[in-house]
Amino acid sequence: MNNIDRGSSMFIRARLLATAAVAAFALTTAPLSAETPPDTFIQAWAIDDMITLDPAEVFEFTASEIIGNSYETIIGYDVNDVSNIFGRVAESWELSEDGRTMSFKVREGKTFASGNDLTAEDVVYSLVRAVKLDKSPAFILGQFGLTPDNVEEKIKQTGDYSFTFEMDKAYAPTFLLYCLTATVASVVDKDLVQSNEADGDWGYNWLKTNYAGSGPFTIREWRANEAVVMERNDNWDGEKPAMARAIYRHIPEAATERLLLEQGDIDIARKLLPEEIEALSQNPDIKIQSGVKGTIFYLGLNQKNENLAKPEVREAMKWLVDYDAIAETLVKGMKKTHQTFLPEGFLGALDETPYSFDPAKAKELLAQAGLPDGFTVTMDTRNTPEVTSIAQAIQQTMAAAGITIEIIPGDGGQTLEKYRARTHDIYIGQWGPDYQDPHTNATFAQNPDNSDDAASKPLAWRNAWDIPELTAKADAAVLERDTEKRAQMYREMQEEVLKTSPFVIMFQESEVVAMRKNVEGYIIGPSFNDNSFRAVTK
Repeated sequence: MNNIDRGSSMFIRARLLATAAVAAFALTTAPLSAETPPDTFIQAWAIDDMITLDPAEVFEFTASEIIGNSYETIIGYDVNDVSNIFGRVAESWELSEDGRTMSFKVREGKTFASGNDLTAEDVVYSLVRAVKLDKSPAFILGQFGLTPDNVEEKIKQTGDYSFTFEMDKAYAPTFLLYCLTATVASVVDKDLVQSNEADGDWGYNWLKTNYAGSGPFTIREWRANEAVVMERNDNWDGEKPAMARAIYRHIPEAATERLLLEQGDIDIARKLLPEEIEALSQNPDIKIQSGVKGTIFYLGLNQKNENLAKPEVREAMKWLVDYDAIAETLVKGMKKTHQTFLPEGFLGALDETPYSFDPAKAKELLAQAGLPDGFTVTMDTRNTPEVTSIAQAIQQTMAAAGITIEIIPGDGGQTLEKYRARTHDIYIGQWGPDYQDPHTNATFAQNPDNSDDAASKPLAWRNAWDIPELTAKADAAVLERDTEKRAQMYREMQEEVLKTSPFVIMFQESEVVAMRKNVEGYIIGPSFNDNSFRAVTK
């Protein structure tokens, strides 16, 4: 993948050959007491959830983090205080009197990695392209009344460095600004993408595996379920990263990550279990870093399954998870019991945990549902040690009331595809906020169209939960400009979802990583696209 200026072909070939040599070295298992190259940051993580590099399609944790380090969004926020919103590509903005049109000024002097200038034309093209392609994250922009048919009328360039964004309603202003921090609001290089269009595809087939951004790093290569190689973008207008390249290695086994970290073959281990974290914390060459995530860990119960569609069964299953035992043993320090759809730290977050492991109560509910002997059901599970161990624990406790779960393992991409097609029974997964406004998690409480070919496909849709009244409440909450009234509306929705939904919400996550003691400047943000290594030094 060629992410650099198109001139000087001899220089390009020489640089790529040198980079490839370093990457090849870094991606092989090195001898004991190895050391990573001083200008290369190597991470071990499970990256099997990646299905694309196109910001208009990226909706998975790993790819979101990679996009966050390689592209720039229109708006940003302080990861230590998310209420502090600032412009990234945008320099300033102003809301119209009727509250329906936001006018933006684009920051001048920015360039893409290709060397092309970044202007309002690129910003408008990026937003229009995302809506036209209509991939999974397009709903974030579609919330403002944008459709593939009207988007070119609603988002318009008004000058070389200015554009307007017209909404269908007068939403809470911060709602739009937070949505423009999402990866789907990343700005792509219009000229570069258009030069790689084929049959009017908006460059989609090319950008799935290539790069056209302006962030601190470029994406040089992605090898599925193996590695991602990134390079410093010398055209970025921020402080240049100290690392010339950053490499993700697909190492899903916690024990292998620990060994590689202790040997010095990697700089940071990202997919460790509590026992590895505990052992590594005793190693003087290693340090541990953690940060609270907005990520929610849950079970989704498909309402197309006639047993799971019974209200008593949904409630029974909430009494058949041993939340505290899992939190205190299997995922100690990495997750804590949390049963509502808004994570701590969000406006209106409700801190209630009424469910605990109670098989007797669950059996009563199953009998009321006409299933006194239980039933058999499948659960799609990402095949990583952490998720597998939690799934097996749930399998065991569900059996206490006669519910037999057949675990179907798969990699991240396989399980997500099945979930998004509504062909699962139970899906065990994570949901990370796409932006820091509480409406991001209304996906648990909003389903405007439950048909199989619906344009909007939130989590409630994925689980075929038809909720017109709750959807209307979510629609009203996002229009409320009084902050406290809005917070109360989200608290009430959480109470309803807690009691009646097909979601068994179990945990809120903390991300815990281990790294070599010489690594400085790594940032764990509230969302995965906030995780940053641009300031890393060794």
